[in-house]
Amino acid sequence: MSKPLEPRDRLIVALDVPSVDDARTLVAQLGDEVTFYKVGLELILSGTGANNGLSLVGELIESGNKVFLDAKILDISNTVERSVARVAELGASFLTVHGHDLKTMTAAVAGAKGSDLQLLAVTVLTSLDAADIKQQGISSQIATTPADLVLYRAKMARQAGFAGVISSGQEAAAIRAATGPGFRIVTPGIRLPGGDAGDQQRVMTPQRAIASGADYIVVGRPINQASDPRAAAATFTRQIAEA
Repeated sequence: MSKPLEPRDRLIVALDVPSVDDARTLVAQLGDEVTFYKVGLELILSGTGANNGLSLVGELIESGNKVFLDAKILDISNTVERSVARVAELGASFLTVHGHDLKTMTAAVAGAKGSDLQLLAVTVLTSLDAADIKQQGISSQIATTPADLVLYRAKMARQAGFAGVISSGQEAAAIRAATGPGFRIVTPGIRLPGGDAGDQQRVMTPQRAIASGADYIVVGRPINQASDPRAAAATFTRQIAEA
């Protein structure tokens, strides 16, 4: 039986900052209050030479942290498989792949084979609402709301052999009921009570997200734009513990 996650280990801080140097500064400010970091597209594409986002991934891992590489991969099967294999070589713990179809997800599973890399399907971005998925041309026979589409794609991800999904806290309980224990639910769009939602549409507090079945919460701006990032991170950890 795997060891239960400590509250601190359930918090993933999104390094959604303009540069690698900014990310290093934030990591130093957070210290041992945070053990898990998300590196997304902005940071992956930042920097030049050895001072780039992927080199930062290596630094974080070497210093004992875990890394969630939020690359949101989607391409032809051969490219997906090879790209996932390269990420596995980096030593990242989590990698996101768009969970739109079984062909893409099956290729990703093949790329991760033999490694400890855990694949997470992006179901529906937390910045999207019902009008957005209608605009995308999603058939009403499949889904009329983001929650419908999230559940549909979560079941498909489990079928493909993924470790879990990315979803808002609003869908976490339904996913947990449909997929059972052991399937990872990683939830962005987390805000403290009364916090600014920003560009997110489907937000939830840390306590509600964990209580609804989320294993991890991803927090960006409420921590990295705080006057005291370490204190802000500690607040989120306490909320997780209370859940």
